[in-house]
Amino acid sequence: MVDVQGLVERAGPALLRPVSTPEDAGGVGDVVIAEPNESCGAATSDVVLGVGLTHERQAVELLRECGERAAAAVLLKPPLATASAVAAEARRHDLALIEVRDGTAWAQLVWLLRAALADGEGAAESSDRGGSAGLGDLFRLADAVAEVVDAPVTIEDAHSQVLAYSARQELTDPARVSTIMGRRQPEDVLAKFRARGTFRQLTRGSSAIYVPEQPDGTLPRLVVPIRMGGELLGSMWAVVTGEVSERRASAFADTAALVALQLLRRRMLTDSERQRSARLVRLVLEGAEGWRAAANELAVRAEPHRVVAIDVRAGDGTDEGHRLAMWEWITRGIGHRPLVTESGGVLYAVVPDRSGTGGWAALKESLLTHIRELDADTPRPLVATGASVPVAELPTSRRRADEVLTLLRGGTVDREVAVHEDLWHLLVLTRMAGAAGDAGVNSLGPLHVLREHDRNRGTDYLDTLYAWLRHPGDPRAAGAELRVHPNTFRYRMKRISLLVEVDLEDVEIRSALLVQLLSERWNPHG
Repeated sequence: MVDVQGLVERAGPALLRPVSTPEDAGGVGDVVIAEPNESCGAATSDVVLGVGLTHERQAVELLRECGERAAAAVLLKPPLATASAVAAEARRHDLALIEVRDGTAWAQLVWLLRAALADGEGAAESSDRGGSAGLGDLFRLADAVAEVVDAPVTIEDAHSQVLAYSARQELTDPARVSTIMGRRQPEDVLAKFRARGTFRQLTRGSSAIYVPEQPDGTLPRLVVPIRMGGELLGSMWAVVTGEVSERRASAFADTAALVALQLLRRRMLTDSERQRSARLVRLVLEGAEGWRAAANELAVRAEPHRVVAIDVRAGDGTDEGHRLAMWEWITRGIGHRPLVTESGGVLYAVVPDRSGTGGWAALKESLLTHIRELDADTPRPLVATGASVPVAELPTSRRRADEVLTLLRGGTVDREVAVHEDLWHLLVLTRMAGAAGDAGVNSLGPLHVLREHDRNRGTDYLDTLYAWLRHPGDPRAAGAELRVHPNTFRYRMKRISLLVEVDLEDVEIRSALLVQLLSERWNPHG
């Protein structure tokens, strides 16, 4: 059985920090959500999450009640977790007090803690609900989501097939019972929700949808779309007793990203053909031993191919989900046997460099359309394409794609789909800048004067000189690049001429300065 310290370690320091932990802390029983002005409902050895508490008095009262019930720990967000009265109450009852890092979603924490507990108990069967234990267990995830929304929940795919459901289904209605028994929503029930426009709302939004009670006695529903990477993967349906508070509805909606990630992971793990293909593609891209046999098994034709590198950075912890969603989308776009793999958090697709179905031209057009149709909340993928090469040189195409991807990541290039042949000149400059940085050229000449002036006075003289070198004799274009008036640009250049003695009419001096500035911009740590 997992103890409190073990639970904290499994969740990680990015989410949890122990404030005080008794030396003889035993194993954890369950994860319980406590809300303001409600009994916490904790049992012996439970971990209690103080959701929505805003006052020190509420936190102290929760700790007192948890102590009387012999709970194992109480989790609070700052500043309550470190309040002196709260800490004193925790010590009085020999309770572990854990701080939940500010910004952590309670819904995510419930799932992680429950998953850590279940993982520590081993691979026990979920018996009556037919689920298997382990981090990917959708039934346990359904239970965690049900705790968040405080209502029985079903997790369904895009075709209303039931993938998992929570406990407490006895508190529902005949429509839900039929759904559980038949593993999908009955047609007559679906027809009622379609008539109300529920499914139309699901395809368009991402927030929770409230469906009032039906005339036939069907209880109200709170429905959340499960979406990732612009794709609708399914939905979650909670049977509620009436209107739900905005806070609880938002918390329910927040769990959708976790469920989407688990659905995609589950699909990936059960797709043996895709896993086998990914391993073979990796061999080909690395040029490792056996790559020819791998290419033959993948039925790669003896024609030029390109490597397409796709990077999705969501910035909110859902990178993997968006990456897997993109993988699924590419799978559909290329055909039955997609040449796709993943390495270092980047997707790599190998496509023939030809027109027609399954070729690079068709994939490029599909990628452009897909990216432009993504909603505002979905991160835009960075798509970089390597050179067209024979199959034996695919590792070279991958390296070229990675170089182009570096340009996109650094903001040097702003394109939806960047192709190696269109950017070769920037790659030349990038390599040159890297070599110059390694050679220590930035310590030569007068640039150190401008560098120090910018650092000490807050000026932008290095950027100004770089713009002048890019647009010599054209202060209007150079000023537009810096977003300043041409006269402001001219004034800056005059100030630069007073600070350093440099002959900008000399083509070799201009070339040397450009190499130094490129080195600083594209190889800042060189």
